[in-house]
Amino acid sequence: MSFSIRRRSSREPEVSGVRGTVRVDARTKNLTKRLRPGDIAVIDHQDIDKVSAEALLACRPSAVVNAAPSISGRYPNLGPEILVDGGITLVDNAGQDVMHALHEGQQVRIEDGAIYVGDAVVAKGRVHDHESVLAAMNDARAGLAVQLEAFAANTMEYLRRERELLLDGVGVPDIKTVLEGRHALVVVRGYHYKEDLQTLRHYIREYRPILIGVDGGADALVEEGHKPHLVVGDMDSVSDATLTCGAEIVVHAYRDGRAPGLERVRNLGIEPVVFPATGTSEDVAMLLADDKGASLIVAVGTHATLVEFLDKGRSGMASTFLTRLRVGGKLVDAKGVSRLYQPTSALAPFALFGLAFVVLLTILIITSPALNDVFQLLWLKFRLWLGF
Repeated sequence: MSFSIRRRSSREPEVSGVRGTVRVDARTKNLTKRLRPGDIAVIDHQDIDKVSAEALLACRPSAVVNAAPSISGRYPNLGPEILVDGGITLVDNAGQDVMHALHEGQQVRIEDGAIYVGDAVVAKGRVHDHESVLAAMNDARAGLAVQLEAFAANTMEYLRRERELLLDGVGVPDIKTVLEGRHALVVVRGYHYKEDLQTLRHYIREYRPILIGVDGGADALVEEGHKPHLVVGDMDSVSDATLTCGAEIVVHAYRDGRAPGLERVRNLGIEPVVFPATGTSEDVAMLLADDKGASLIVAVGTHATLVEFLDKGRSGMASTFLTRLRVGGKLVDAKGVSRLYQPTSALAPFALFGLAFVVLLTILIITSPALNDVFQLLWLKFRLWLGF
């Protein structure tokens, strides 16, 4: 179905009569794999975070229908503002029934927050605009202290459970990839990962770091023309093509031994390394690089600030905070590298050599009568050849 949608500014009211094809998925990162421009995304995502919002915005849907509250008030999450300012109609808190009332591929229209299939209203939610998002964000800031307390409590609990792993490296499995004394580039499909990878292309070419892709971060490396050495994660958002590219695979498992991604990897004919740990796959990749002797760990797309930790909206993010403390001085954020590292042009030495040759030749011609006569003769022949 082809149609044209005029993109409104953040200050304009909602465009009436948004229409499109429904794409339904409770997991936003799965939905974005099949979401196309003009589609209507139906999600169940409380407190839409920045990374999810940017992934949705990149797909250019005409609208996003959220079964859950996009801003619950727990903390000022960044996602809804990104969607609204990007010209996407955001229908909020449409209710859990919308996930079952709408089906993949249906044609629907949205008017004033009501979702129609034909002439029947199947769900209704609140349409957010710039002002309503800002008001909700201001109210959410009141709950920030509670979230900070919860974050601190989760941090202490993680430290209690994983102190041997964090302090002594107990439980880190052996791998074939050699990281001793090498730089390691850990790529997560997170904040500004595309821009950071493009900025670091000269660094990658010059230093040839060990490339570690965390789930979808491995696909990001492949998309930029690189082949990952290690793929780490629970394997829920990395493609089969990347898994079979020849990289060593490390499956992140729960502490009780369950590893949801293990069967998928084995079905591809690969016997992976299993790393049981409580934290996130991002943590596992950093701890692995640190334990195996990487001299420097460069992070791309990872969580670095308190706002980013809270915006992720997961208690498990406390582990990433502690992991960064554990890795310590080895860890450098990609943006820091791009500011400190100034790549030299590969043509610069040749340009300098050429300039020096021209200067030397000029001096010889001026100071040597014989060379001056030769030069004058060559110049005369050149002018005759041009017809002068």
